[in-house]
Amino acid sequence: MKIDILTLFPEICRAPLSESIMKRAQENGIVDLRIHNLRDWTTDKHHVVDDAPFGGGQGMVMKPEPIFAAVEELKNRESKIENRESKIVLMSPAGRRFDQELAQELSLEPHLIVICGHYEGVDHRVIEQLIELEISIGDYVLTNGAIAAVVLVDAVVRLLPGVLGDEQSAADDSFSSGLLEAPQYTRPADFRGWKVPDVLLSGSHAQIAKWRREQAIRRTRENRPDLLQ
Repeated sequence: MKIDILTLFPEICRAPLSESIMKRAQENGIVDLRIHNLRDWTTDKHHVVDDAPFGGGQGMVMKPEPIFAAVEELKNRESKIENRESKIVLMSPAGRRFDQELAQELSLEPHLIVICGHYEGVDHRVIEQLIELEISIGDYVLTNGAIAAVVLVDAVVRLLPGVLGDEQSAADDSFSSGLLEAPQYTRPADFRGWKVPDVLLSGSHAQIAKWRREQAIRRTRENRPDLLQ
């Protein structure tokens, strides 16, 4: 899988996506992640990427020219070299809410181009003519879309085959089955008088599976009852 991120703040993306599992996924050739500065596609000497909105209002709006130029170049490059389709997404608080189901969908795409919004957003012609999917990671506003892009890429890449040490790990994650994950324990079995549930020490796989299912339902009912609906 290949992922291109277009942002005004490459370092916000580069640092967290160069550590731990994300780092190994790139070193092992499972994902080809490239982070680009959108200003590289400007044509003026000051590398201007924003302007005041028509009709007045506070803030600035990202201009369409560098976004179109960047996406078209990256998309054409992939089409000619790799002969694969590109999925173009925009990180935006007005987008579809990101969840595990959408992460699964995106993990099947051969090439993602992720555009990070900023300021008061992007010129709407970008959304109308270029973007295939707007994505929001929650009902709140961040200083810029690069932070949200890191969340999206991390959630998607960890679902790719070979990224996690145990392929069952992703399947057992919270939300993968529609429920939150059951409680997890490790050594010591007795810590300050708080003991690990006996069933986890029983060695009975059937009983452990039953207990985990019951606990997953309980945790979901207590923490996220909306998921049970």
